[in-house]
Amino acid sequence: DPATGEYHVWDEPANGRWSLQPPPFPGGGGGLVSTVDDYHAYFRMLLSGGTHNGERILSRPAVELMTANSLTPEQTAARTAMARDNVHISHGQGQHGGWGYGMAVRTYHGDYAPIGQYGWDGGSGTSTYADPHHQLIGILLTQVGASAPYSIQVMHDFWTTIYQAIED
Repeated sequence: DPATGEYHVWDEPANGRWSLQPPPFPGGGGGLVSTVDDYHAYFRMLLSGGTHNGERILSRPAVELMTANSLTPEQTAARTAMARDNVHISHGQGQHGGWGYGMAVRTYHGDYAPIGQYGWDGGSGTSTYADPHHQLIGILLTQVGASAPYSIQVMHDFWTTIYQAIED
C-alpha cells in the first residue's frame, strides 16, 4: 500500500492462482510461472536457432518467425500510438516497435539495445530479452510489479547497465 507502506498478500496460497483448485477462467498468458534456469535455457535455445544441448527443439524457420516482427503497417501505427500516448511505465509495452509470435521485437534504436533484440516484460516486474547481435541474454525477476515506487526504473537501469558493460 503506497499510502501506508504496509505489504498486503496479493495471491493467498489457499485459494490463489497456484493452489490445487482450477481457476474459474484460465488465462492465456497472465500468471505464467518459470525459473531463471528455464528462462535462460529457453533464450539460449532461441539464440542457437532452435537447438538446446545439441537437441533440436524448434526448427530454425519457427525461431525466425517467433523472433521477427510480424505486425502490419496498420498494427504498427496503432502500437506506436498506444506506446506514445498511453504507456509511460514500461519500455516493453510498445516501445520496441514490433511483435513476433509471443514476444516483443526491437525494430528501431531507442536506447542501447540493437535492432533484433527480442523478449518481454512481465507485469510482476520481470524483464527478459535476448540479443542475437551480442549473443546476450538478460533476465531480471524482481517480482514487485509496477506497484512499488521506481520498479520500472529498475528495469530500465538493468538494461542500461548490461549494454554499458559491453566492451567491444
